[in-house]
Amino acid sequence: MKLTTKGRYAVTAMLDLALHDGNGPVSLVEISERQDISLSYLEQLFSKLRRKELVKSMRGPGGGYSLSRGPEAIAISNIIMAVDENIDVTNCGSAVGGCEKDKRCLTHNLWMDLSNRIQSFLDDISLQDMMDKKDVLEVATRQNKINVDSLNSLSDATN
Repeated sequence: MKLTTKGRYAVTAMLDLALHDGNGPVSLVEISERQDISLSYLEQLFSKLRRKELVKSMRGPGGGYSLSRGPEAIAISNIIMAVDENIDVTNCGSAVGGCEKDKRCLTHNLWMDLSNRIQSFLDDISLQDMMDKKDVLEVATRQNKINVDSLNSLSDATN
């Protein structure tokens, strides 16, 4: 499968954003710290997500990003495709064929069917579906606690 770190990070960052969106715009610095994703990498991803109208940006103090629509209306497949990821598992990367000198290979239809099932699976899962999962909420709670503890440690060190 050709789903790379770019797609995985985009989904992770969007889920983090969705979980924290109710408190106003979320900065990429916050997402970067919670998810341990480089800030410059997040900036590249969010530029693409903004162009595909999955997020809105707000400038200035207190600025950041928010979802452009409700989490129930954003499918995981939308996120992956917004960052130019390909869900195609064929080697030729084509629905028509071209595996062997512009002709279909022996197993082309098998890999096309798998690609279609993966696409359908990711189409059917929204950010809201992910937010409703108990294990996702447990991880988010742990990550939030770690960030609060880190901020308290920094505050104590400067006082």
